[in-house]
Amino acid sequence: MEIVLITGMSGSGKSVALHALEDAGFYCVDNLPPELLLPFVELERQHDAQRIAIAMDVRSAVSLPLVPQQLAAVRALGVVVKPLFLDSTTDTLVRRYSETRRKHPLSQGSSDHGERDERRALVDAIELERELLADLREQAHVIDSSIIRPSQLQSYVKALIASPGGQLTLVFESFAFKRGVPTDADYVFDVRMLPNPHYNPELKHLTGRDQPVMDFLMAEEAVALMQHHIAHFLESWLDALASDHRSYVTVAIGCTGGQHRSVFLVEQLAKRFSGEWITLKRHREMDARA
Repeated sequence: MEIVLITGMSGSGKSVALHALEDAGFYCVDNLPPELLLPFVELERQHDAQRIAIAMDVRSAVSLPLVPQQLAAVRALGVVVKPLFLDSTTDTLVRRYSETRRKHPLSQGSSDHGERDERRALVDAIELERELLADLREQAHVIDSSIIRPSQLQSYVKALIASPGGQLTLVFESFAFKRGVPTDADYVFDVRMLPNPHYNPELKHLTGRDQPVMDFLMAEEAVALMQHHIAHFLESWLDALASDHRSYVTVAIGCTGGQHRSVFLVEQLAKRFSGEWITLKRHREMDARA
C-alpha cells in the first residue's frame, strides 16, 4: 500500500493536489482526523487498497501532534508513506483569502474595527497555523505554491508520486530571484554572477535547454566551476541525508530571469546525478509559461 499524506497551509492548494491524486487513481479522503489514521489504514488493508491519498489540516489542530506517532505505526505495517506539505507566503495567503472572502479556520470571528484590523487578524491566524504545522512541514516534502498555477501544482504532485518510495529523490528547481526565492528549497544556489546569455541578442529569447545557449555557457569556465562546486557539495552530503531518512531534497538554483543560467545548471546537474539517485526537474518560470 502507498499513502500520500497531504498537509499544509490553508489556502495553499491542498484541494488541487488531492484532485490531481484522484485523477492519478488514488482513493482520496479529505480532512481525516489524525486519531483515525491508523484504524482507517488497517481497514483499507483488509480491502486490499493500494493507493490512498489523505488530506489533513489545521481543522484537526488538537490532534495534529499525534500524526508523527501515527505515521510511524503505519510504516511499521509495511506501508509506503509519502508526506507532502503545501506552503505559500503569508502575503499570498492573505491575498487569496481576500479574493475569495473565505474565513480562515483559525479566525476568531470578523473584526468590527475595519479592514486593517481584519488583515492583522488574518495574518495572526496564518502565523499561528504555520507554528502548529511546523513539525509536519519538517518531515514532509514541501511544495511552494505561492506563484505557480494550479496546473503546475498538479504536474509537480504527479511527478512526485511517480518516483519510487523508500529512496531519496533529488529535486532540482530553477527560478528567478526577481520573483522570489522558493520556500520549498532545502538548498539555494545563486548563479547571478555567471555570464548572462540574456545580453546576447541571438540568445535572449532562448532558454538553457536550447543548444546555442548550452554552447555559450559550456564555453565559460566560471559556469563549469559553479557546476562542479554544487555537484561536489551534493556528493559530499547526499549519503548522510539519505541515512537521515530524508525522502526528498530540493536544490533550487536561481538567476535573474530563471530562463538561461539556472535552467542550464538544473538540466546538467539532474543529468549528472540521475545515474545514482532518483532525480526530478522543475523550471518554475518556464513551467508557468507552458
